[in-house]
Amino acid sequence: QVQLVESGGGSVQAGDSLRLSCAASGRTFNGYAMGWFRQAPGKEREFVAVIFWSGGTTDYADPVKGRFTISRDNAKNTVYLQMNSLKPEETDVYYCATGPVGVERRNPRHGGSYDYWGQGTQVTVSS
Repeated sequence: QVQLVESGGGSVQAGDSLRLSCAASGRTFNGYAMGWFRQAPGKEREFVAVIFWSGGTTDYADPVKGRFTISRDNAKNTVYLQMNSLKPEETDVYYCATGPVGVERRNPRHGGSYDYWGQGTQVTVSS
C-alpha cells in the first residue's frame, strides 16, 4: 500500500520560506512522478510542481517559477518543495501525490493523473 506523508507546513510571514517534505513508501517508484498541489477552501485544486522519480525532470506552475524548487532524495524516497518569497495568497493546504504518470504518459499537471495522495499540510502566509 502506497503511503505519502507530508510535513513542514506552518505559519510564516510574507516573504519567508518553508520547505515541505513528502515521504513515500509502499513500492518502488520507477516511472512514477511526485506532484505537489494546493487547495484552499472553496477553490479548485491547483498544480504547483512535479518531479519524476527517474531522471529528475521537473515542471512548475507559472506563479511559482523562480521561487519554488522541487527536489528528491531517492535513497529516502522523499520529495521536497522549497518555497521562497511566499505570498499571502499562497495560503493553502498543500498535498503531495504520486502515480505512474511517466510510464502511462498522463498529464503531470492534472490531479486526476495521480493515484495516491497525502493527507495535506497547511501553509499559512500572513501579510
